[in-house]
Amino acid sequence: MRSRGSWRDGSGCSLESPIFLPRATGGVDMVRNAMSVDVEDWFQVQAFADVIRREDWDGLDSRVVPNTENVLGLLSEYNVKATFFVLGWVADRYPQLVRSIGGAGHEVASHGYGHELVSHIGPERFQQDIRRAKQRLEDCSGQRVVGYRAPTFSIGEAESSWAYSILGEEGYLYSSSIFPISHDLYGSPQAPRRPHRPKEEAVLEIPMTTVKLGQRNWPCSGGGWFRILPYAPFRAGIRHVNGAEGEPAIFYFHPWEIDPGQPRVRQASRFSQFRHYTGLDRMRNRLRRLLKEFDWGRMDEVFARDIRGHAEADIR
Repeated sequence: MRSRGSWRDGSGCSLESPIFLPRATGGVDMVRNAMSVDVEDWFQVQAFADVIRREDWDGLDSRVVPNTENVLGLLSEYNVKATFFVLGWVADRYPQLVRSIGGAGHEVASHGYGHELVSHIGPERFQQDIRRAKQRLEDCSGQRVVGYRAPTFSIGEAESSWAYSILGEEGYLYSSSIFPISHDLYGSPQAPRRPHRPKEEAVLEIPMTTVKLGQRNWPCSGGGWFRILPYAPFRAGIRHVNGAEGEPAIFYFHPWEIDPGQPRVRQASRFSQFRHYTGLDRMRNRLRRLLKEFDWGRMDEVFARDIRGHAEADIR
């Protein structure tokens, strides 16, 4: 049976109650987790948005193709299939890369077209952005694109909750765009931690994985946290989510995170440089350990029952 929960944004304003989806519990060894990759280049990250102009992107040293190919090789070593949330901007310039991702058996999903924050561009531009990205990714991959992840997790606050109805209109079935934590660049700490359908929308929201300690959610799903902090808390967090909660965990990273030789953006703040470059040299080995210690799969397969509403869903 479905149950309702409340969700308030950071200002305390109540949003319409989401519908939660039930899941049977099981041990750690019974749970398959979802591995995801956000395919964007090193110069497209939000931490550098103030110092790297969008109109300069085409003139910079792109490393997204070799880095993503290295990711594909790494996943192949462990026979892991993942979901790749690809920018339409990348697909336009490197269509063969998207074909390679799909051809290797991975899910091709949308990261939007131009890595613009949903909360900044408004409904009309958002619809144009996700439509353009979906069409390009489907043309390149030959897959139906049903998944979406907002750049910098920029869906979730009250002012951008309209995005779900637009995603549904454009043919998306699920979103993984909410990170229920506090962060200076993103986060909706009061958002639900479990897969749910916001405001009874058709689109399923699959939040990034956190562990609740006391009154606070702590991230255990990748990104810069995984490079900077020790490995042990992430392992413990995923085991807790799998075992005590009986839920799949979601992990994510970017191809540039396994590239310690990427250009340095010296004009960025020291803090932005710290969190972008710290741990790049150890990221690959950490990923190897993670891929070995847990069972991983694609988002559309791990959450197929939730997305489609029945266990035997085939969404390819």
